[in-house]
Amino acid sequence: MKQQELTVLLCLLWALTILYGEMFAYWVPPLFTCSWPHLLRTSSSSTIQTDSGNYQADYVKVAVIADPQLMDKTSLPLPAKSLALELAEFYTDLNMRRSFFASVLPFKPDVILFLGDYFDGGPYLSDEEWQESFNRFRHIFGLNAQGKYTDMHAYYIPGNHDIGYESIHSQKPEKTNVNKTRQILIVIQRYEETFGIRNYRFKVGRADFIAIDAQTLDGHPQNHLTSQTWDFVKNISVDDMVNPRVLLTHIPLYRREDTYCGLYRNSPIVNQRIHRTVNGDTNDIMYQNYVFEESSMYLLDRIKPKLILSGHDHDQCTITHQSKSGPVSELTLGTISWQQGNLYPSFMLLSVDNSTLPNASIPKNALLTHLCYLPMQTHIYIWYIVLFVLTLFTTLLWPTSGTSLWHQCLSLISNGKLLLACIFSRSETKDKDEDANYEYEMMWDADGSMHLVKKPLNASTVNSNERSIGERGNVVMRPAARKNMAQEADLSVNVDMDSGIGLDPLARVPPRAGKSKTKIIIQRLIRTLRMLTVVAAVNVPLYMMLLFKDWIEK
Repeated sequence: MKQQELTVLLCLLWALTILYGEMFAYWVPPLFTCSWPHLLRTSSSSTIQTDSGNYQADYVKVAVIADPQLMDKTSLPLPAKSLALELAEFYTDLNMRRSFFASVLPFKPDVILFLGDYFDGGPYLSDEEWQESFNRFRHIFGLNAQGKYTDMHAYYIPGNHDIGYESIHSQKPEKTNVNKTRQILIVIQRYEETFGIRNYRFKVGRADFIAIDAQTLDGHPQNHLTSQTWDFVKNISVDDMVNPRVLLTHIPLYRREDTYCGLYRNSPIVNQRIHRTVNGDTNDIMYQNYVFEESSMYLLDRIKPKLILSGHDHDQCTITHQSKSGPVSELTLGTISWQQGNLYPSFMLLSVDNSTLPNASIPKNALLTHLCYLPMQTHIYIWYIVLFVLTLFTTLLWPTSGTSLWHQCLSLISNGKLLLACIFSRSETKDKDEDANYEYEMMWDADGSMHLVKKPLNASTVNSNERSIGERGNVVMRPAARKNMAQEADLSVNVDMDSGIGLDPLARVPPRAGKSKTKIIIQRLIRTLRMLTVVAAVNVPLYMMLLFKDWIEK
């Protein structure tokens, strides 16, 4: 293959790789791998039966997103505002923005549910840093200044990375090392001013959604935030349940050790882990993986949900709780971010029944869910690295021959034919060599019949014939032998000429005496640099165009 052909091939390969990794991969969920669950069902499963006949069910489309957890100064052991941290934040935000605009929005949902953990170090950010992170959050998910959409409804629940646990809520003002008095951020008030109240209910279709602040459920009963959450739960429990209920909690409900999480789980099972502070008489919760068992059972019996949606775990988990009202499914959704320990980021599509027929009973499939996977960004970047290494080695080690790819294919075919011919002709040559060492004599019987008798030649005769071929003496060669050897010589020349097609011309020409290895290496390095420059000149602008196309406001 010529250098020009190889350069074009590498440019094309890189262009296709960049187009897929930066754009086409995000089109896969809406085009091929994901769909609204009510559309995946048969027509009969979405039909409502009434006394007056059968009617087609209507559904509200809800997209569920968990744990974007925007990176900040608390995420990595890097200085704040450093270039490395800024790059990590940029590529993480860009991936989630592409996922949302190219993978989620094409489904045209009516409602967006966020299941908490919007920032990574929310409780530890200053007011300015909090506002900066919120601006990034709005940019990623296309929200307006109030955190809302113009054509969709958005609902939020708090996560532990947004408001923290009881140990943070009970902290008092303190002094910093610069002798300036400051107050520990009132994280609850700041969260509610940005995202709204923590405990509330809303209706989507014919389902009631109950959003609770799970971070305060297991705090001390005398704690104001804890009592506030449980009062909300008690008020919900006294209301008549007309519609099916969906419980929204950032922290999953209690489950036994090593509970199986289903086929969608990619990481090891995480068991209950509780950290507490030991500060005087206080024993506040610093971290927990699940809501306590007693609190979980109380929620199940009081709220009586048909479905539970949770996050916090960063990986998928599907389990069934047993309550007084029957089995309840809990779906723990994985993170949408590729930087939060899950190689397979995801989101969920939820179809909620919206039948408006009078006296129509709630169908069994009033709540349908479908898990959708996003592009594996880590694998895409790994392929970029592998392709760069392959490109580098190809340009360095590719032969300097000027023959084209077509000639190399012809050479390969001709060499293969010669190899097969040698294999099949070996047996025939062996038989001819055996016959050359014998002579046949005619013999007549008494009745006059003739027979051929095979007799070995004398050793001296055989040896003299062999020496006549290899020696250069006074032996006179017979005309027939000269003719055979001339034909063999012509055949060998023709074979050599044919087998030389497609080979490197430098292999047949003896190297020049003055051409050193150092000069060859320098020439190859110059050639590699020239080819890499052409590949970069074509693909770097393409990459930058795709990069900023997705980052600008839409």
